[in-house]
Amino acid sequence: MRTVEHYFTVPLDHSTAMDHARAGDGRPSGETITVFAREYVSAAHSEEAAARLPWLLFLQGGPGGRGNRWGSLGGWGKAAAQDFRILMLDQRGTGLSTPLDRTTLPAIGSAAEQAAYLEHFRADSIVADAELIRRALESPAWTIYGQSYGGFCALTYLSFAPEGLREVLITGGLAPLAGSADDVYRATYQRVAARNDEYFGWYPEDRDVVERIARHLRSTPEFLPDGGPLTVERFQMAGAFLGGNTRVDSLHYLLEDAFVDTASGPRLSDAFLEQLHSVVSRRSNPLYALMHESIYGQGHATNWSAWRMLGENPWFRPDADPLLLTGEMVYPWYFEQDTALRPLREVAELLATKKDWTPLYDPGVLTANTVPVAAAVYSDDIYVDRDLSLQTAAAVRGLQVWETADFHHDGIADDGERIFARLLGMVRSGGR
Repeated sequence: MRTVEHYFTVPLDHSTAMDHARAGDGRPSGETITVFAREYVSAAHSEEAAARLPWLLFLQGGPGGRGNRWGSLGGWGKAAAQDFRILMLDQRGTGLSTPLDRTTLPAIGSAAEQAAYLEHFRADSIVADAELIRRALESPAWTIYGQSYGGFCALTYLSFAPEGLREVLITGGLAPLAGSADDVYRATYQRVAARNDEYFGWYPEDRDVVERIARHLRSTPEFLPDGGPLTVERFQMAGAFLGGNTRVDSLHYLLEDAFVDTASGPRLSDAFLEQLHSVVSRRSNPLYALMHESIYGQGHATNWSAWRMLGENPWFRPDADPLLLTGEMVYPWYFEQDTALRPLREVAELLATKKDWTPLYDPGVLTANTVPVAAAVYSDDIYVDRDLSLQTAAAVRGLQVWETADFHHDGIADDGERIFARLLGMVRSGGR
């Protein structure tokens, strides 16, 4: 493959920039940030032929996830590169785009100023960036592929800039268009509970290991490599593996490394602590913890929805017996126990209680949609609920659904080539 690095200067606040442009008063359009994207092209195409290929923009999951870094073309990328130039976007605030983390955010000002700044890091701003980039590349309407949160962004794109889209592919990412975050987490807790049952049915011996780890953590202080405490509730975050199709088996491999015998008795092994740290720390993607519930906040505050819905699902409490593992939920204690998030605790509280989030979708536009759209909906997805996904699919004119139980949320990591080919075939053939 060949790669090309692209850097784009975009407005922090696209709406302010547009207001200034309409006014034509010559004033600066406001603060700007950098957005990075990497172009991937198959070496099977000559440079001349590659320049004629249409663009495909990939929107990564998240929020807060940078674009994939590929060492070679495989999976869905191999399939897509036959017909497209792939543009892998580092969504604003991630990767080589102007970064946001515990070290850069404080430079913006007070917690209130940081929260106001972060309001510009949702799907509507990501879509506005994408349209600016499309025009800068002089591309006609292009194909976009959204995975997980990238699918949420694709629905925002269809709502506010459908003229920029030739066709849309979505995997595990049909967002609810209305309702509250509470609806999402009521459904999510049920799916995660069922997935726990399924997992411990495959690995019944791991039930005892999980309970042993919990008992140990209640009586013995343990610390992760960054110096942060490992508590029972942080250990429960290992349930992130449950959202995987084949990756779920990695949970078993993690648990089998849990204990070592020492002179002072059994302790959690360095190998276990290192592996778990990579799952439970938000050091590399703090935007996920800060902005996650905001993706469901439209005209109302989320008020730590996952934390409140825990009251309706007490079997997920850290003192429950038996102990269950959790999924994607973000809780306020993240910002106390994760050393990388502690400086952002006040900002997180302001975002959680913000009442006037702007809408991310236009149901009227989606009802009249004319852009071909195909979406893979995974029947047992613990991150993006199947029933809520199908409600959204029914509300978008012409959206074709491929529902399958063959994959979980990370299906494109397992058989991305087949999934991509099927979805592209659906939008190109009208679903036949």
